[in-house]
Amino acid sequence: MDFGIMFWGDALSANRVTRDYYRGLVNVARFADEHDFSGVWLPERHFHPWGGQHPNPSVMAAGLATVTSRIKLRAGSVVLPLHNPIRVVEEWSVVDNLSGGRCELSIATGWKDDDFLLAPERYRTRHADVWETVRTVQNVWAGERLAGENGHGARIEVSTYPRPVQPTLPIWITSAGNPETIGRAGSGGFGLLTHLLGQDLSSLAKKLAIYQQKRSAAGFEGPGRVALMVHAFLGSDRAHVKQTVRPALMEYLLNSADLTVPREKRAEWERTDARTKTQLMELAFERYFETGSLMGTPASCKPIVERLRTMGVTEVCCLVDFGLPLDLVLEGMEHLAELRKLCAV
Repeated sequence: MDFGIMFWGDALSANRVTRDYYRGLVNVARFADEHDFSGVWLPERHFHPWGGQHPNPSVMAAGLATVTSRIKLRAGSVVLPLHNPIRVVEEWSVVDNLSGGRCELSIATGWKDDDFLLAPERYRTRHADVWETVRTVQNVWAGERLAGENGHGARIEVSTYPRPVQPTLPIWITSAGNPETIGRAGSGGFGLLTHLLGQDLSSLAKKLAIYQQKRSAAGFEGPGRVALMVHAFLGSDRAHVKQTVRPALMEYLLNSADLTVPREKRAEWERTDARTKTQLMELAFERYFETGSLMGTPASCKPIVERLRTMGVTEVCCLVDFGLPLDLVLEGMEHLAELRKLCAV
């Protein structure tokens, strides 16, 4: 089982002073690099403070490329319908060169309609279009020349620069749990990045079986790559960890609600009084802590990792940045490194 880390950057948290946040993020990424974590995942978020420290994962990855030497630098995710795929290739080719060939992309269709202020015409067709656009990214990365008209209307062919280090770009597909998306990720030979928001482990296990079936039917050998994002913070005492993470995770969940609550229920959520919201966050916290996260001690979390392994998860993507101060996150990384070693035995 591989262990990666994910950042999110909730700017609504009282602990978030942006300049200090980025310094802390670099320190955590350095630790992960030095302790053989597999990858660092960087999101793309727009127009909202929940995740708002990360509007462009390629910029952050370029910075981390200069202070790390081994860890994979992954977009988790690029919202591809918001971008010209050629620009995606150019930007990440820079990262690939800065890192010596360590970049990977997870591709998302996007879900927040406000994000599509950047490309409003692509919102309705984003699910269908993204698969063709992924192929464009792959082909251009591999060296395919681009044909089109220049500013004077002349037909030309061009190549992108800089040329990347990796001849083939490793690509994952981000899915919130849609079985069709998960199946297409398998049949396309892509990795899969998913999470437990809106799905539990039992339902996820059935969907990962679909991923493996589709992958095998398409002629791909081996189990593929499946990364599961889980909130993670470990310590030496489970009760103390629970007390430590409770206020931060509850605030994080509350701050995310106006984005994660379905649109048809949003008006009802906005009318909900503060006391009821707090009670709902308490219930959500208990679910995450007990069954949907790596929170506790290395010993208490090892059985969870083993269960994920039997389901077909190949990497635990540890979301360490959910409102805790990053100096505290860095302390918890020592225990995550211990869990990684336990699960390697």
